Amino acid sequence: MTHHKLSTDYLIAGAGAVGMAFADVLLSESDANIILVDRYPKPGGHWNVAYPYVTLHQPSAFYGVSSVELSKGRVDQVGWNKGLADLASGAEVLAYYDEVMRHEFLPTGRVQYFPMCDFEGEGGFRCQLTGDTYSVDYNKLVDATFLKTSVPSTHTPSFKIDEDVNFIPLNDLTKITSAPEHYMIVGAGKTGIDAVLWLLENRVDPDMISWIMPRDAWLLDRENTQPSAKFFNSTMGAQAGQFEAIVNSTSIEDMFDRLEACGYFLRIDKNIRPKMFHGATISRMELEQIQRIKNVIRMGRVQQIKVDEIVLDEGRIPTTPNTIHVDCSASAISNVETKPIFQGDLITPQMVRSYQPVFSAAAIAHIEATRESDAEKNRLCGVVPLPNHDTDYIRFTAAFMMNQYNWSQDPEMREWLLNNRLDAFSKVVSDVDREDEEKVKILQRVRKNAPMAAMKLQAYLAELNAKT
Repeated sequence: MTHHKLSTDYLIAGAGAVGMAFADVLLSESDANIILVDRYPKPGGHWNVAYPYVTLHQPSAFYGVSSVELSKGRVDQVGWNKGLADLASGAEVLAYYDEVMRHEFLPTGRVQYFPMCDFEGEGGFRCQLTGDTYSVDYNKLVDATFLKTSVPSTHTPSFKIDEDVNFIPLNDLTKITSAPEHYMIVGAGKTGIDAVLWLLENRVDPDMISWIMPRDAWLLDRENTQPSAKFFNSTMGAQAGQFEAIVNSTSIEDMFDRLEACGYFLRIDKNIRPKMFHGATISRMELEQIQRIKNVIRMGRVQQIKVDEIVLDEGRIPTTPNTIHVDCSASAISNVETKPIFQGDLITPQMVRSYQPVFSAAAIAHIEATRESDAEKNRLCGVVPLPNHDTDYIRFTAAFMMNQYNWSQDPEMREWLLNNRLDAFSKVVSDVDREDEEKVKILQRVRKNAPMAAMKLQAYLAELNAKT
């Protein structure tokens, strides 16, 4: 084993989606040298161990690095995303990041990439294959591992599982070779939705599926996220509807009712009030499919799975030895704390725009490359806290609206947004024909209601804070 000493301008811990998006902008907008360190064998982070049938939940146009298009520019012609922009598969995303690293980053001569290495802090890392250690003299450390992604394949459930229970991670659904008596999906988040959809797509009878759903969630309609002028009325119309719902609401509960009524939010069961919000995105056809599952168990979280019964917070339900219990209980992001993004020689990328972590990383890198003081950088990069509970929608929408306002007052930032491919909506708005009365009216609704919506959200935040 050998110890190596290196030096660089930016040491980036993590070559996942966030680290790659950050590095890409630095390469384009500065002359900095970069060292990327990652524990996985290929760039792309958790995509290295994603379940086989995973796809992006939002259009591919919003994902990847700024300089290289991921989307094929296609509209899906079949399946439950039919009529909407393509969603890259996990395999496509992983191949994309490999291409970016090999053909874009490394040929610059300014990037050193160390896969299969464990970052140990203080500029040190260790190679998993050789045991060699490295210490890096750097100007800035970028902790692109701060938003810890919980991966289903390596997730440890928080509940007890008795011996002989037929219990598998989400990834192993594709390894089933003999039909079980029943499928029990454990978890109500997007991975649970993906598992249900995959089973239904593969012609499993919905009556063979039970779904343990500790909390129902507010969901986003994918039609409202389409990055083309064709969907302007859906995308910008949803923004206008969102602001109007907030402004006209008389209470937090009334606000959610109005957000659903205008089409901004969806939910699985009209009779169940959601208490969770993670920003999961779904098409209406997918929603119709998962609503075919009638045996939904809403009795809180699982405490223990036994061979013949499942113990939950609010009771017990029977199960059988020949039931496959599918673990979908991992959270996409397992930590919800926040910290200032810019702190001296430490940069900690977090969300600065709701629903878009890779755009956020790109924007943070641009601010790093173009602004001087940490105070100014943090002013333009207020952290948008990750949502969990339903009312977290208020916190993170208010935070993003403040960022958007600050960006709109900065001519250089406005220009960057207009030309960055990860921010498709700025260009869609700027390309509106001023003679198109319908589109102009939608934009007028957005501009009229945005300031009042921001004030109403602040009032609701004060109400929430008073209760804590």
